[in-house]
Amino acid sequence: MANLVPPATSTRPAPIRLPLREIVPWALFAIILGLTLLYFVGAEQGATALFNGSAIHEFMHDGRHLVGSPCH
Repeated sequence: MANLVPPATSTRPAPIRLPLREIVPWALFAIILGLTLLYFVGAEQGATALFNGSAIHEFMHDGRHLVGSPCH
């Protein structure tokens, strides 16, 4: 009976190299998105509000309590 399984090799696959110029735009996007979310959840109320009214405050209200940020 013939052996149908090829012999195992001990070579490792080469690691994937990502150029820095491909990572930087995504990293900046993630940082900007994270800071924007942090602002709206943690600081969009009262004296630091960028928008008039309380619609954003009320929309983010449960998120503030979820992360333990003071709200009132």
